[in-house]
Amino acid sequence: MSMGVFRTVESQVVDDWIDSYKDNRDGALLQLMQFFINAAGCKGKITPHMQATMEHAEIIRRMTEEFEEESGEYPLIQSGQQWKKFRSNFCEFVQLLVKQCQYSIIYDQYLMDNVISLLTGLSDSQVRAFRHTATLAAMKLMTALVDVALTVSVNLDNTQRQYESERQKSREKRASDRLESLMSKRQELEENMDEIKNMLTYMFKSVFVHRYRDTLPEIRSICMAEIGLWMKKFHQNFLDDSYLKYIGWTLHDKVGDVRLKCLQALQPLYASEELKGKLELFTSKFKDRIVAMTLDKEYDVAVQAVKLVISILKYHRDILTDKDCEHVYELVYSSHRAVAQAAGEFLNERLFIPDDEAVAALRTKRGKKRRPNTPLIRDLVQFFIESELHEHGAYLVDSLIESNDMMKDWECMTDLLLEEPGPMEEPLDDRQETSLIEIMVCCIKQGATGEPPVGRGPTRKQILSAKEVKQVNDDRAKLTEHLIPTLPQLLHKYLADPEKVANLLLIPQYFDLEIYTTSRQEKNLDLLLKLIQEVADKHSDTDVLETAAKTLEILCNDDYTIYSRCDIARSSLLDMVVNKYKEANDEYLTLIDGEEEPDEDETFALVSSVKKVSIFYSCHNMGPCNIWDSLYKNISYAIDGSKSLPEEAIKYCISSCFFGVMWELHQIEMDKRTITHDAVEALRTRLHLFLDACKHLLANSNNQVFREEAYVTLCDLLIVFSRQLLANAHLAPLVYVPDRGLQHLLNHFIQTYVFIDDEDEEQDEHVKIEELHKRRNFLATFCKLIVYNVLPTKVAADVFKHYVRYYDDYGDIIKATLGKAREINKVNSARTMALALTMIFRELHKDNVRINRQGVDFISLKELAKRFALSFGLDAVKNREAITALHREGILFAVNPLENPADPTGPPPNLAFLEILTEFTNKLLKQDKRVVLAYLDRRIAAGMPSSRGEDWQPLLMYRNSLVHGEGDQPPQTSKRAYTRKRKHGHPSRNLARRDAPRDEEGWNRHTQILLAVPSVTNGTSMEKGCTVLVQFWVFLPQGQYPKSQMMASS
Repeated sequence: MSMGVFRTVESQVVDDWIDSYKDNRDGALLQLMQFFINAAGCKGKITPHMQATMEHAEIIRRMTEEFEEESGEYPLIQSGQQWKKFRSNFCEFVQLLVKQCQYSIIYDQYLMDNVISLLTGLSDSQVRAFRHTATLAAMKLMTALVDVALTVSVNLDNTQRQYESERQKSREKRASDRLESLMSKRQELEENMDEIKNMLTYMFKSVFVHRYRDTLPEIRSICMAEIGLWMKKFHQNFLDDSYLKYIGWTLHDKVGDVRLKCLQALQPLYASEELKGKLELFTSKFKDRIVAMTLDKEYDVAVQAVKLVISILKYHRDILTDKDCEHVYELVYSSHRAVAQAAGEFLNERLFIPDDEAVAALRTKRGKKRRPNTPLIRDLVQFFIESELHEHGAYLVDSLIESNDMMKDWECMTDLLLEEPGPMEEPLDDRQETSLIEIMVCCIKQGATGEPPVGRGPTRKQILSAKEVKQVNDDRAKLTEHLIPTLPQLLHKYLADPEKVANLLLIPQYFDLEIYTTSRQEKNLDLLLKLIQEVADKHSDTDVLETAAKTLEILCNDDYTIYSRCDIARSSLLDMVVNKYKEANDEYLTLIDGEEEPDEDETFALVSSVKKVSIFYSCHNMGPCNIWDSLYKNISYAIDGSKSLPEEAIKYCISSCFFGVMWELHQIEMDKRTITHDAVEALRTRLHLFLDACKHLLANSNNQVFREEAYVTLCDLLIVFSRQLLANAHLAPLVYVPDRGLQHLLNHFIQTYVFIDDEDEEQDEHVKIEELHKRRNFLATFCKLIVYNVLPTKVAADVFKHYVRYYDDYGDIIKATLGKAREINKVNSARTMALALTMIFRELHKDNVRINRQGVDFISLKELAKRFALSFGLDAVKNREAITALHREGILFAVNPLENPADPTGPPPNLAFLEILTEFTNKLLKQDKRVVLAYLDRRIAAGMPSSRGEDWQPLLMYRNSLVHGEGDQPPQTSKRAYTRKRKHGHPSRNLARRDAPRDEEGWNRHTQILLAVPSVTNGTSMEKGCTVLVQFWVFLPQGQYPKSQMMASS
């Protein structure tokens, strides 16, 4: 039913009720009282006798006794569209009732007196449903009465005007009966106004004053929302400090939604020029709190607070101090986009105010008139510098780009950089130029893509609307047209400055490259390509070279008509890079062969040239240059120690060889029709040579840089050349499966270089963060091998065991790996958890040291088990096989060996592990607990103690958790019967299979787990005690590759 139709129906209901009220007001009032009682979810019935003989307080007591609902649910808080609709209809009904009774019935001193009395009593009830429903009704009733008061006030003003007009007529023209009529009408309206004000005052004191601090936040929110409406609509009566103080006090409420309602109530008051005089005292008292709320932990509240501060700035500019404004300024760097954009609007209002007169006389040295945004952009640059957050220019731009046109004034920005300042201008210093270029590039990037910076936008990629796409395309075309001719000038001017050049070289990546052709700008394209080559020649800064390589790659896109020009320029550049490398390499090796010591210049030339090879190799295929063998030979020198090359040069040789192998594979995959056996074999030979070299460096090199580079290269190659290549039969010979030796090497690396504690307290904080970031990359690289099934899941046990100890540094990566491992195979992942726990237990128990179950290490192990247990979630049926497999592994470990060499009469040496296993008991289904218990009793039966000593406590604890923990079951979210194939048979015959010999090393073979489960028919259990034994076969995956993306390394 549409809203308009519903209002018609509701209006008819109210009209019918009014008619029945006129005929029998007691009966109609009883209906209305019953309505309010039922609206609260109470099924109690008010009888006519109760209405006639009982006070409202007694009726409410009786209804409270009959309130049978124990769940705490009632209409106003129930979820679902129908209940949401009920709430809005309930409020609409109350207001419509008052509106349609406003001319007579509300003044009859019966209806309103009874309704107000009932609602006041209900709003003070201990029953939350009554209190909430009555408060909502009472507040909406007050809002409706405010509307009536406004109507009465307008009528009173009109009557007063008519009366004055009639009275001022001459005696001959004055109509005495009309004068008396107007006097009578005015008196009646004044009485009505007094009566409404009395009702409002009474309800405010009886309901609002008590409920605005109710324990229920929803009730407090209602009060704040409605008082804001009263102040806005009927400011003559409500907008003074005796009412405003309630909003001021509630600004400190502990619930975000209540604080939000306070700010929303104040917003229209501060946005009104007419009302600003009445808010001065309130503003002076509560201004500090409002400013502090811009940093509220609830983002919606913070946004509203900033908007309110903007209104205060507009109408009470002198009240805000510089310190108050600085609080808001900082928020342009907030990670929450709405908060930052609101702060951007504040900046526009406070700092970036256009002044056309100030710009009118500004000219450049050659007489060009400055753009109107020139002083604003200068202020923006200064603001950016003073904020000292120079790594977050993109955040500042995102805060302002949608609210301030200067952020897309490309001509103004480039003029400031290229034009010499006029006589009335200060030149930009080096820092200002660097900051302006960074801001400009961030504006270009966001303007051309429409995407907010990383960390600001939604977690999922947002799809732009058609209007937004058009805006982005228009912006991209405009910036391209302006910057095609100006970018070469900028690059030429700042060619010697690495930081500026690195930023400027990003700009072509956001061009509409077709404009080079359509606008006949080939000359500027040639200039740009020439400058990129010059940059590659003269610079050795990593950021500059990487940006140059990436930009050249984007320009050399064969989809565009400029491709042939760009490809020729690229060939020239790559030839230059290769020739410089060959010259430097030959010169360096000649000096070593002649037993001479290369000087700094010769060392720098080699390192710089190999670095350029590596960086450009990452974006461009340099295979035709035939330098791979030369690069590999340098690596072999580092392995055999025959020639000493610079550490950094070897590092770049390794990465260059890696890219060479990748490009060869890419070429073979691209030429699907002409894949030749010789090409595949050549790549295979090269791949194995390179892998062997990396393995040798990882295993034997004393140089940490070599080890790190070799480790990352090995991990990446193992993923690329894994079993996924089997999809193409021609590429099958390239598949490389890591042997145990390589698995051990990679694992040893992360145990040595990742899972370490920062012991150097004097180390710079920035350096510590960089080191941690590097270690996180190492770990993520290793975990990707597990996620993509390159390494068996059990290898992850050495990672999982560190989950608790290194949770702050690597918890997110390990947790993600746990989740992916479970997706591959639940049982296998559970066994890996068990293996991780037993590894730590063995470390605690090494050299037969007695386990201290109260010690910190043992408690930490229990915490790890608890984390593992939580990772299984709530669906016990879905994880059934995995949990039982984990218990089986744990029991086998705890009872093996059964005999204690140190004390033949004592418990098995690993028995304490059962206490760790107890953490997983609540994840077992009830019937599985019995099976696990029977399995435990058979395994430990021979060694059961005659006297229960302390050493046997873990066994007793574990048994008790299996016996007594059956009542505390996790919810079973799966409603279907278990779908694996069942084998029915006599219990004794099936039980015999349980003790079948197990190959402890056979992780890739199938393992039998026998579970007793209730027989299920159509989702319901059969008779109590009727169980069958079911045999589950658990397989570990071999060669399965999830299609999910690689795990992020940070």
